[in-house]
Amino acid sequence: MGIFSETLDTEKIHEGILDVFSDGIYITDAKGKTLAVNQMYEKLTGLKREEIMGELVTDLRNQGSFDVVLNPEIVSTGRKKSSVQVTKEGRRVILNGCPVFNESGKVVLVVTFVRDITLLSQLQNQIANQKEVIDKFHEAQSLDNKMKQGLFVFESREIVNLNNTLDKVAKTDATVLLMGETGVGKDVFSRRIHERSLRHNEPFFKVDCSTIPESLIESELFGYESGAFSGANTKGKPGLFEMADKGTLFLDEIGELPLMMQSKLLRALQDQELIRVGSTKVRKFNVRFIAATNRDLEEEVKNGRFRSDLFYRLRVAVLQIPPLRERQGDVLPLASFFLEKYNAKYRKDVTFTKEVCKAFQNYKWPGNVREMDNFIQSLVVTRDREILDVSDLPHYMLCDEVPMDRTSICDENKSLDELMCDYEKNLLMQALEVNGSVAKVAKLFKVDRTTIFRKAKKHSLL
Repeated sequence: MGIFSETLDTEKIHEGILDVFSDGIYITDAKGKTLAVNQMYEKLTGLKREEIMGELVTDLRNQGSFDVVLNPEIVSTGRKKSSVQVTKEGRRVILNGCPVFNESGKVVLVVTFVRDITLLSQLQNQIANQKEVIDKFHEAQSLDNKMKQGLFVFESREIVNLNNTLDKVAKTDATVLLMGETGVGKDVFSRRIHERSLRHNEPFFKVDCSTIPESLIESELFGYESGAFSGANTKGKPGLFEMADKGTLFLDEIGELPLMMQSKLLRALQDQELIRVGSTKVRKFNVRFIAATNRDLEEEVKNGRFRSDLFYRLRVAVLQIPPLRERQGDVLPLASFFLEKYNAKYRKDVTFTKEVCKAFQNYKWPGNVREMDNFIQSLVVTRDREILDVSDLPHYMLCDEVPMDRTSICDENKSLDELMCDYEKNLLMQALEVNGSVAKVAKLFKVDRTTIFRKAKKHSLL
């Protein structure tokens, strides 16, 4: 006796086999009679076995169970056929019908595989969306690489000269002190130094000395041992000096360090040794230090707020980064870079008019590169139009172009009314030059066109 009982129901076996398939299956004979369907077919179409078993597919079509049948054409041609079918419940499925031949080559069965078109559409959309995300990621990564390499962003003579010096310094292990106003890009230059150094394959860590509470600075930099203080990790924790071993540690806003920490930092810089909080064991490390500040450290030393010995230890290779207002050649390349960056991020295609570019060049950018970065991101996010002109710029950005003449303020021969008249004339003259029309100036200053026209005529500007 075989492993199956003679009384085993072969029909149940066939049903069980069909139910294993992940596709819906519909089997008919040469006349179109329904012989079998599986559970997946029921699930996909909403049609039950008991409703359709033994029925002709043409009758089911005429009754409205579905709108398309493949059996007659496949039987007559002997070829496979595919189509989209809609069931009575409005479900859309894809049919792939295949002929089954007997020994004489005659079609005796048609096996139709049924798949959910909605699911396939969702998968196609997901694939398309994933591809778009990947493309955007690669685009953003390309932009980041450009920025890291200093390409496309910095074109001014001042920064070209600075980069030449930076490249020379980067190849050494000398401590670097980056000086410049807030937002000039000290972080970018620190990473560039690391990437062009012999340590470029090792870790790079940044610590913002202005944001760490004074009570935590030592443990963050030097680490701590188990039980060093209340709430400490039971296993202890390495500090940033240890974590950056063999790499680079960037100490941003070093001028904010408390005097006590300045003394401990000096010893660490000189000896490349540390003692964790709560420990007596001396640990060696090998780190290249880059420090940055927006303060005048010489003045801080004179005022007793910064240790002179630490200042002299840091002042090995000093790189002064000029503010954006002093490097006009970088304004438009930077604006173009940030525009491309945020167009890619937010899937937009925003452009600037020539007048906007001119306003950017005339503006002083007191917040430097960081201000421009945030400002252009805001423009891309909040504006619906693809082409932005000066009417999209804030009033202060245009007013900054026409500061009041200081000599005229001190002119004892002019009254307040006369001084205000001069200022109004200068303001209108610059606004008309930048915007190019009375209508745009009126929109900028939120007044009627006739007001601007009347004032412009008064000052002989039209």
